[in-house]
Amino acid sequence: MAEAAVRQATYADLEAVPEHLVAGIIDGVPEVHPQPRQAGAAVRLGGELDLTFNRGRGGPRGWIVMIEPELHLGSQIVVADLAGWRRTRMPTEPEGAEIETSPDWVCEILSPSTIRLDRGRKRSISGEAGIGHRRLLDPAAGVLEGFALADGRWVRLATVQRGESVALPCFDAVPFPLDDLFPFDDPAAPALPET
Repeated sequence: MAEAAVRQATYADLEAVPEHLVAGIIDGVPEVHPQPRQAGAAVRLGGELDLTFNRGRGGPRGWIVMIEPELHLGSQIVVADLAGWRRTRMPTEPEGAEIETSPDWVCEILSPSTIRLDRGRKRSISGEAGIGHRRLLDPAAGVLEGFALADGRWVRLATVQRGESVALPCFDAVPFPLDDLFPFDDPAAPALPET
């Protein structure tokens, strides 16, 4: 007896996912997970890179950096926590949700609900799409790992830890303290007055 064909997920499946969840299609299967609690680290890293490398405040321009872009990489639909494109490849920010131009750089914020995909299949998909640089930010451990694609394989460039500065390609022109991504961990930070 023949096995029943497995139904491949469609974009309509993604549109049916509630807005508070993040969803993609990997190998024809919908991957749905809650919005990571560590999203604040993505916002802070995106802001740091946007000011310096998109708007040119204190650094070079030439990049578009986006938080949670929906990447259509062949048959795979993934949502990266952060992605960056050189303006020579993507001169303006796209208007729609779907982005078919593979980024030059991606960063995933590790969380218990996403670590399997971020360290597994999304890593392979990034390499297959020719994304040249990949970062994994682990807010719980206070670690940022940097990788570059070389001959189809991911090579670890560096592991940056709390107390160290981040200066990894493509954004090495203006280093910044890794600790800036974790402001709630600073016991010396002054408390805001209650209103």
